[in-house]
Amino acid sequence: MPILKAPPKLIRNASIQVRVEDEVDFKLKKYAEFIDATPAFVVAESLKMLFNKDAEFREWLANHGDTAKSARIEKPGAQEVPYAKHGTRTMFEEELPKAAAK
Repeated sequence: MPILKAPPKLIRNASIQVRVEDEVDFKLKKYAEFIDATPAFVVAESLKMLFNKDAEFREWLANHGDTAKSARIEKPGAQEVPYAKHGTRTMFEEELPKAAAK
């Protein structure tokens, strides 16, 4: 048995920003609190469950041959809003920077 353990393998993450109704935001945060997790974990696991349970989507995805690798290396589209704010934005921030909202 080794004395030192290997570090855990890092999972490659992507950041997203979504807008949801106030009630959905409230319940998301409460559910995360209920299971002692982060809202990001709840969203990610919920999406995984949705993708796995939707047989029609799985069939569609298999026929379209898109891979997760190609999705990660796409460059931001021209319609995406650039943010002037420094640092990391979270999916729970309500206001867009004034320059981007114009």
